[in-house]
Amino acid sequence: EIHVRVDGREAADISPLNNPGRIDNIVIDIALGPQFTFGEIAIAPLAPGTELPADFAPGQPARSTVVRAALTAALDAWRDQGHALVESVGQQVVANHNTRSLNVRVSLAPGPRLNVGAIIPEGNERTRDRRVVAIAGLRRGELHTPESIADAETRLRQTGAFSTVVLETAETPNPDNTVDVTARVEEALPRRIGFGAELDSENGVGLSGFWLHRNLLGGAERLRLEAAIDGIAAQVGGVGFTLSALYTRPATFNRDTDMELGLNAVRMSERDYDADAYEASASLVRRYSDTITVSGGLNLRFETADYSGLDRDFGTFGVPLAITYDTRDEPLNATQGYYLWTEAMPYLGFAQADSGLRLRFDARIYNDVGTDGRIVLAARAQLGAVVGAATPATPRGFLFYSGGGGTVRGLPYQSLGVTTNGVDSGGRGFAALSAEVRFQVRENYSIVAFADAGAVSSGAFSGVSGWHAGAGLGLRYDTPIGPLRLDVAVPVRRNASVTNSDFQLYLGIGQAF
Repeated sequence: EIHVRVDGREAADISPLNNPGRIDNIVIDIALGPQFTFGEIAIAPLAPGTELPADFAPGQPARSTVVRAALTAALDAWRDQGHALVESVGQQVVANHNTRSLNVRVSLAPGPRLNVGAIIPEGNERTRDRRVVAIAGLRRGELHTPESIADAETRLRQTGAFSTVVLETAETPNPDNTVDVTARVEEALPRRIGFGAELDSENGVGLSGFWLHRNLLGGAERLRLEAAIDGIAAQVGGVGFTLSALYTRPATFNRDTDMELGLNAVRMSERDYDADAYEASASLVRRYSDTITVSGGLNLRFETADYSGLDRDFGTFGVPLAITYDTRDEPLNATQGYYLWTEAMPYLGFAQADSGLRLRFDARIYNDVGTDGRIVLAARAQLGAVVGAATPATPRGFLFYSGGGGTVRGLPYQSLGVTTNGVDSGGRGFAALSAEVRFQVRENYSIVAFADAGAVSSGAFSGVSGWHAGAGLGLRYDTPIGPLRLDVAVPVRRNASVTNSDFQLYLGIGQAF
């Protein structure tokens, strides 16, 4: 019972034609009354295997939210088994005030088991209908389930060509027990530009920018053109640049496979060498689930390198195969989950390159230790190896170094390599470990304590090797495009080639890993 009293009088008894001239006090008095519990309850018929909420049982508090949750569970169970048009056709809810119980009876009409019928695109102006259907990937005749509909919406969103995607099931089935689905989309602006910047106290300033077309040929194909320059005002090495083009066609061969075609031109001016590399690649990327992606393809690369007074040409034709397992809650600022990536690329060498096998591995783990993201423990392990090729006959871009923001903070970029027969170069073996503790001190601010260590060896798994380590503190400020990162690190263990580096400064967007 609810009573509203105006200066002691029941508000409902005050005539609207005779309002009081003055009001000093309004009191709202709520009498909850006795608590009711569920008495006789039934939702029928139920699909085999239906699990209703445990609170929907005789003797439990008769909350309306529990009734709604039980009905939703019953309807979803039928939909999961293909009864897309199941509905509630009758309900009887009776409160017994003598026993203070609520009796609930709900009748369901499952309707026929339905398969997917026609897919009808709507709202697409620049994207062809058949490409919308192909990307959605709903096959005519497959069982209609909420999971299949949600997966189709995800595939359409992942193209980036659509800002809004909603799949609506028709209210009336077809005579052949299929039901049509309308793919209602709103297309995103086709073009996008972006930029990035990084500052490293040893490696200087790096700038990058890209231009993206999200629907190049009317089939949700993406073309990304990117340019980057690094080493501006670097203390070691010179200015390098990267030019790249990447074409991606979704739903190639099947709904879960994308085709990627790429071109790259890179100029590298590093501590030990200068090199120009040109690369062409073609690959297929297959999504097996929300967390597992597999890719494979072909890679043709040619590199001209100048190091230790030598000029060499390296050519390779490789077959890279990669697997990614990603359960992170947010890729740019993860607080929970795992990220595992591994790649094996056997390659045939020509010109002055030996044939060999390049292996790379990257594993990351995140845990907020039950603090809802306020304290996050993060760790990373990296491994790399080049097998079967001698160091002098391996492209400079395939060899491994350690040092810098991507490996060991506190040591100069690519400062740790190996020396083979008096020639300084990267190694054919590499390992690095990183650990961070991230503390959120305010809504948008976090501080980070970190430590990194890395090792490089002349052989893939053996040979002359060295290692170094660094540690430091960082500050993070959350922005809509990812956390702004500032890290200051100092050497903990130096390698012999570094004697004058007291600290390193890193500024960028996104966590270090």
